[in-house]
Amino acid sequence: MPHLSHSVSGAFRTFSFWIANGTIGQPLLEGIDYSCIFEEPSALERVYGIFANVLEVDGNGEVLNAREAEKRAAEFILAYVTGREPEPPFEDWELALH
Repeated sequence: MPHLSHSVSGAFRTFSFWIANGTIGQPLLEGIDYSCIFEEPSALERVYGIFANVLEVDGNGEVLNAREAEKRAAEFILAYVTGREPEPPFEDWELALH
């Protein structure tokens, strides 16, 4: 049975580390306390969904755009905490939960 590549699992590990230690989406979220996201499971679920949906992988399983996926997830966190909508707005495919 196929597994996620080391590149993909590493991207998720790094993303999780940055969320947990408060450094996701720098400099976009610099100085913004987003700890409330941990109190709302559906909001955190959406953050991971956006990251996964935006993440692109080549034919060898190598991640191509981890920073872009992180940025879009961080833009959701910013909107969740401050109400400031991202530019460009999220598309339905970015927000879909599978």
